[in-house]
Amino acid sequence: MTAILKTVDLSMHFGGVAAVDKLNMEVAKGEIRGLIGPNGAGKTTSFNLISGVLKPTSGQVFYAGEPICGRDPADIAALGVVRTFQRTALFGHFSVLRNVMIARHLHARESLLQAIFGTGSRVEAETEREAREILSFIGLAKWVDQDAHNLPYGYQRALNVAMAMATEPKVLMLDEPVAGMNPVETAEMAKLIRRLRDERGITIVLVEHDMSTVMNLCEQITVLDFGKKIAEGTPREIARNPQVIEAYLGSEESVA
Repeated sequence: MTAILKTVDLSMHFGGVAAVDKLNMEVAKGEIRGLIGPNGAGKTTSFNLISGVLKPTSGQVFYAGEPICGRDPADIAALGVVRTFQRTALFGHFSVLRNVMIARHLHARESLLQAIFGTGSRVEAETEREAREILSFIGLAKWVDQDAHNLPYGYQRALNVAMAMATEPKVLMLDEPVAGMNPVETAEMAKLIRRLRDERGITIVLVEHDMSTVMNLCEQITVLDFGKKIAEGTPREIARNPQVIEAYLGSEESVA
């Protein structure tokens, strides 16, 4: 399959410490890829490099065959590489519907004030229609008029995904999408992630510490330790890899 996202010798040094060290990774279009590793392995730094939040010390990131390193994060998002953050970034005192509409307006490169207060009536009506369609897909249709900060935690995380969807991602990078969720919320989020790929054709790359979610959801997994890629393969291959078991969980435990 064709790689929609590719890193070549991607590196980031902070002083004398290599947070990411020559990361080579190819993510196929339509894939759900996991990026895992112990705390401090370089996962979030890798996300920051791919999304343009950080500029690499060396190496390159390619999206659809085009180099994107050095571009502004907003430009990278406009191309279709969109990331969420571990902490939800919501406009808490605005309605669920308005949050998604704001994300949609900001994707159109309007100012924050324009996004908050809306634009012309025709454009605003179309934006509302699109936002409602996204919320229906996500499963938040009945919450459209609720203030975002009043949503249960799992629904707040789902709203964060809805806002990312409003930017029309081709590659969606999810930073710990099930962190802090109970088992029911975790299962619902996993179903949503599958639907994003299966029904919307969005390629997913996720950083996640919940290994059950990773193993059940991802088709390919890349494992980092101290900034280096130490393994890559299917969940079954990763679960049996002695180097991964040693680095990630300790020699006496199993990834599975």
